[in-house]
Amino acid sequence: MPMNLSTPASRTLLRQTAMVLGGTLLLSLSSRVELPMVPVPMTMQTLAVTMIGALYGWRLAAVTVLAWLAQGAVGLPVFAGGVGGIAKLIGPTAGYLWGFVPAAMATGWLVRRAAPGHALLRGFLAMLAGNALCLIPGWAWLATMAGAERAFMLGVAPFLLGAAVKSGLGAALLGATRVMPRQG
Repeated sequence: MPMNLSTPASRTLLRQTAMVLGGTLLLSLSSRVELPMVPVPMTMQTLAVTMIGALYGWRLAAVTVLAWLAQGAVGLPVFAGGVGGIAKLIGPTAGYLWGFVPAAMATGWLVRRAAPGHALLRGFLAMLAGNALCLIPGWAWLATMAGAERAFMLGVAPFLLGAAVKSGLGAALLGATRVMPRQG
């Protein structure tokens, strides 16, 4: 049975599908902006993840990040370094990649609860929380391979300043869009 694109539900589904595809493209492109580090490269992915969360809301952001992870799992070159494959989802960077889902969700949820008068500060704090929700599972997973202290020194400490800078940039971008995210 063909979809009737004139119904509001069909237009909403079409719009959401386009947003998911656009979000996965943004995540893929952001993974190409990379500062090589071992064992975890620094990319612009966390900025993309938090922006998707802030602009899409927690539900659609989760779907978007999960779709991107699925694209990578089947081998599309969407991860840092332009690679794909299941190995990335179980290797040293797996905790960070899987952490993108709660990071996007939390950012989306927190941004929508920001008081209008404090939107920039709340946007920054929401994005900083999103970054933390990426670093924590990334550190925990890496710690199973390298030990807790070494994992922190290699997989968290070098990214703290970048997380703060990207959170500030994300909050500024969100403020510049003048988009008031809808509840959801």
